[in-house]
Amino acid sequence: MLQSSQPIYPVAGIRTIETAAMPTAKPPLMERAGRASAEEAVRLMIDRPGALLIACGPGNNGGDGFVMARHFLQAGRQVVVAFSGDTAKLPGDAKKAWEAWRDAGGETLSDLPAAPPEGWALVVDALFGIGLQRPITGRYAEWIRALNALPGPRMSIDVPSGLCADTGRVLGVAFRATHTVTFIALKPGLLTLDGPDHCGELVVKRLDLDANAFLPAPGWEVRPALFADQFTPRRLNAHKGLFGDAVIIGGAPSMCGAPLLAGRAALRAGAGRVFVGLLDPRAPAVDLVQPELMIRSAEHALSEGQAIAIGPGLGRDTVAADLLRQALASDHALVLDADALNLIADDDTLAGAATRRHAPVVLTPHPAEAARLLKCSPDQVQQNRLDAVIELSRRFDAHAVLKGHGSLIAHPNGRWLINRSGNPGMSAAGMGDVLTGLLAGLLAQRWPIEAAIIGAVHLHGAAADLLLAKGIGPIGMSASELPDAVRILLNQWVAQHHRQ
Repeated sequence: MLQSSQPIYPVAGIRTIETAAMPTAKPPLMERAGRASAEEAVRLMIDRPGALLIACGPGNNGGDGFVMARHFLQAGRQVVVAFSGDTAKLPGDAKKAWEAWRDAGGETLSDLPAAPPEGWALVVDALFGIGLQRPITGRYAEWIRALNALPGPRMSIDVPSGLCADTGRVLGVAFRATHTVTFIALKPGLLTLDGPDHCGELVVKRLDLDANAFLPAPGWEVRPALFADQFTPRRLNAHKGLFGDAVIIGGAPSMCGAPLLAGRAALRAGAGRVFVGLLDPRAPAVDLVQPELMIRSAEHALSEGQAIAIGPGLGRDTVAADLLRQALASDHALVLDADALNLIADDDTLAGAATRRHAPVVLTPHPAEAARLLKCSPDQVQQNRLDAVIELSRRFDAHAVLKGHGSLIAHPNGRWLINRSGNPGMSAAGMGDVLTGLLAGLLAQRWPIEAAIIGAVHLHGAAADLLLAKGIGPIGMSASELPDAVRILLNQWVAQHHRQ
């Protein structure tokens, strides 16, 4: 199943693969990387005459840039190379690449040149690669700021300079590429936090290597193919009992909207029935927007269903804590969100009950909730989102979803994934409640736990992308608009999969 997805490796894994491949790599990996970069650049410049500018750095990333420059020079294309370092201090392969560039007749400028009147056909960032660990300062920082100010397409080789390839953090200043060509496999920092804002369009060049043959991939990109086994057309002789009962618990006074949003999402995800248990004694007896939802008291609703989601609008008082205690004691699959997570963070007894459950548990925190669970600050969570979600899964022996730009999923078996669907329109209240409802809806239909989590997370973002494609957002996109888009996508995917 995973072969339909792209593998993701941290920097240490990429280095292991490179070390294993280098002795027999002919041509060498740097030569392959420079050639692959040139091939991608040709596509970007197909309708853009004029010179391209390549800014090379003092390491192997700069070597890739010199190889790329040589290919363009030999093809008769005007190319300008800027390099401010000491060629004598270049690493071995990078020095050979510079020498080959020089011997081919290439010239190297020691500073960035002024842009020609017609502008650059392409600006290429070959300053720093995946090994960068400290903030960029001084002259290179000035170069990056100047390059970012240039119009037209900007391409990074392997990773935008200044971006941490493992975490997506900006190290001082980072190049903002419109396109990034990365080598061997995806890296976590390209897909989460600030990575996507700096990478632009992302292309993987495998350099004729099968990374998984050298080192099994620890992580994978989320794609619909990972849960396509669940895309089974409904038979004509179907009834609601075949598609399960989802239960949503929450809705303390003044917070009933959150569980109702979750309930609507569960219904649109295909659950046969959805019970919404509300704490507010003055809660409405019916959802006038979605009257199919079966409104109950929270206590009553807990006795229903195949899957329970608790937390949206739950509150943090003793009544809420007691409901959470009952939910943890059930033998149903359980989704914990919002105040359920906050209660667990504050109460070791509840945390222990969550950890000891035999039935599956899914934690769905945003960074602030994850920080409470891990007893650290939100900044610490964001500094290494991958480590944070893996630690959440390990500490609570649960499946964990760390929401945000490039949501991360970690499973108790150690496997992790990064989701790329979604857009800034999701920066609005109630979006997390919709994800909770989607999870409950898919689990109620007896989707396997990992498929349900991957499917819900991807559908959540893909629904927002569908709305964006229709001109709805990103500004003003609302959570209540997502469930209908989810229904459209699910039906399209099932139909497409059935035709195949």
